[in-house]
Amino acid sequence: QVRLVQSGGGLVQAGGSLRLSCTGPGRTFVGWFRQVLGKEGEEFVAGISWSGGMLYYGDSVKGRFTLSRDNRKNSVYLQMSSLKPEDTAVYYCAAAEIIGTDNYMDPNQYDHWGQGTQVTVSS
Repeated sequence: QVRLVQSGGGLVQAGGSLRLSCTGPGRTFVGWFRQVLGKEGEEFVAGISWSGGMLYYGDSVKGRFTLSRDNRKNSVYLQMSSLKPEDTAVYYCAAAEIIGTDNYMDPNQYDHWGQGTQVTVSS
């Protein structure tokens, strides 16, 4: 049974770093999404397969965020660096039992969701 528990997040100044953790995904594809307060929809941030062979990043975070997973600890980590005020959002990890190379950015493909964690970047 997949139950996702998130940790990390908080308040950081622009240019700083934060790490988000997502525990409990099992052998699923894990994606991170973010939602800005007052805006509809979730933006794809990054995703990784159980083996790590599939690894994707959204255009707005490429080169700044790094996604990794430790299967022995049943956890996925989103390391966020060079943070900008526009990165401010609620971040969610999500797990998909089945995912393809053409639909990993679609939140509707994910079966399980974490509780969300606020990341606030001050200017």
